[in-house]
Amino acid sequence: MLLSSECSEHLNCHRLEGARVSEHGFEAEDLAKRFGRTAALDGVDLAVARGRVLGLLGPNGAGKTTMIRILATLLRPDRGRARVAGFDVVRRPAQVRERIALSGQHTSVDEELTGLANLVMIGQLLDLPRRHAVRRAGELLARFGLEDAATRPVAGYSGGMRRRLDLAASLVGRPEVLFLDEPSVGLDPGKREELWQMIRGLAADGVTVLLTTQYLEEADALADAITVIDHGRVIAAGTPADLKRQVGGHTIAVRLDDPADTEPAAAIMAAVAGRAPERSTRHELVVPVAGAGELFEVTARFRDRAIGVTELSLRLPGLDEVFRALTGSSAPSSTGPVSGPALAPAPDPTTDPATATDPATDSAKATR
Repeated sequence: MLLSSECSEHLNCHRLEGARVSEHGFEAEDLAKRFGRTAALDGVDLAVARGRVLGLLGPNGAGKTTMIRILATLLRPDRGRARVAGFDVVRRPAQVRERIALSGQHTSVDEELTGLANLVMIGQLLDLPRRHAVRRAGELLARFGLEDAATRPVAGYSGGMRRRLDLAASLVGRPEVLFLDEPSVGLDPGKREELWQMIRGLAADGVTVLLTTQYLEEADALADAITVIDHGRVIAAGTPADLKRQVGGHTIAVRLDDPADTEPAAAIMAAVAGRAPERSTRHELVVPVAGAGELFEVTARFRDRAIGVTELSLRLPGLDEVFRALTGSSAPSSTGPVSGPALAPAPDPTTDPATATDPATDSAKATR
């Protein structure tokens, strides 16, 4: 993706002519975008330092995909400014595109080609000489544990292998900034952890990552900072620990022996805590409380009603509880793919012809 040979081996190309030297991998100031009467973004500010991972969370239709599309130069903002790798996304879109990559929810590699051929093809599309493209492909196949499958057609790859190849494809051009939209969708827990390790390695190498995810434990595990948006506005920002402290208090979590006891157990927890418990993604009853006193009271009332539990705990709020407290939603989820892995020159964003899509879905596709 970096067009000059001098830049292809380094991550400091933002210092070339036209770039604003910045400590941020990307930053946005007062970004706004409307689709008809719907405000997809309404004055969003965010920034992340180079080599860090920012988790962007929000419920369906919050504006996450619109944010990515603007930063990727696929959509022009109505108001505000954004810079990626030091370049303004409206004034210098070509320079931005040379320094970014995007990996969407669904892999977009060619199933009829081998893993090696896919990466070499992308390298050549990025104007790398063939011998450089082959060398870069070999480096990435080794890094992502795909050397043994390099000469096999991708149609025979497992889901985890395809995801790794898709991520490798997004790195052929040595991007400074990587946009990951739901990167671990469809992966089992073991493969998800492997992917997390790879993303951590990219950040350690100096790549700035913007991550959208519906798995809150993924954001907790990977993100140096988290920005939560809802209805196009930032409603919270900080490290995962900061957001947990912002919600405050403790949480009682209960998993019952018998699902038939759910309603009486929920009534007891509501009476003690003063609010109805939520059903978590782990099939628990979860309710915020002030401290241990409420746990003892819930335990006593369960005993009096002979309600058996598999698990009963008092803990600090997790990101699940933080998200519910901030947005009133059970969990962030995807509304549509932003596909990748590599961004080819997009339509001139200054003209923005027919790029506005259905705001209810907030979805887009970036094609190779």
